[in-house]
Order: sequence, then structure tokens, then C-alpha cells
Amino acid sequence: MKRILTSILAMLALFAVHATASAQSRGTPDEAKAMVAKAAALIGSAGAEKAFATFNDPAGGFVDRDLYVFVLDLDGNTMAHGGNKGLIGRSLINLKDADGKAFVHEMIAISNTKGEGWVDYTWVNPTNKKIEPKSSLVKKVDKFIVGVGVYKG
Repeated sequence: MKRILTSILAMLALFAVHATASAQSRGTPDEAKAMVAKAAALIGSAGAEKAFATFNDPAGGFVDRDLYVFVLDLDGNTMAHGGNKGLIGRSLINLKDADGKAFVHEMIAISNTKGEGWVDYTWVNPTNKKIEPKSSLVKKVDKFIVGVGVYKG
């Protein structure tokens, strides 16, 4: 009986360690908010071109686990993208997520009306390559939209 109880406790401890490690592998809304603020400050201090190069560089300090900065102009063109460099220079204005949501339109609308806010949609998580629910904080900075999203999968 003592061995069974010990085995059960050991399995529960391993599960708790795994759950904690898994939670730490994902960014949090507070971390996303801090990264947006840091990115906005860099655009203000270094200028857009230099900031965008930093956001696109995996070693630039704006990619952390599944968190990364993306920047759109107000027409939906990708100016920077820390999660997928292939999107840089592409228009995402008509892009829809896996559920058919035109989320870029919503990002632009929120940025223009409120200045900042959260947008929910589905997107490919760069750490596991799976489509997952995501919530991105977007903030209007000059003539750009700076965003960082949190995966919820």
C-alpha cells in the first residue's frame, strides 16, 4: 500500500512539474503588454527603420518563446514580423484566420478608434507550428500598428 501511495505521489509531482514547465514556455498577457510598450519606445527613440530591423532579428530582444513583435502600417502591410520574416512586405489586409475572421481589419479599426486594444483570432504558433487561438495587443504608434500576441492553445 505504501508503494502504491508513493508511486501515485511521484506521478502527481511529475505532472505538476510538467504543467509548470509548459506554462512557463508560453508568454503571458502582461509580458505581451510590456513588449508592446518596449517596442513603441524603440520606434520613438531609434526610428522606425532601425526598430523594425531589431524586431525582425531573433537576437534583437523582441522574440521571447512564443512572443514576438509584429508591425503593420495602417493599410495592413507588414513592416516587421519577429515570428515569420516571410510576411514582411506583404499586405495582410484581406487575410482571414482559420475561422474566417478578418482580424487585420479589426486591428486597424481598434488602433484608429481606441489607440490600442486586444484582438482575438487563430494563428500558427511558431514554437509548435500548430494553429492556436491567439489574442494580440495592438497599439497605434505614429502611422504604424505594433502588436504582440499571446497563444492560448
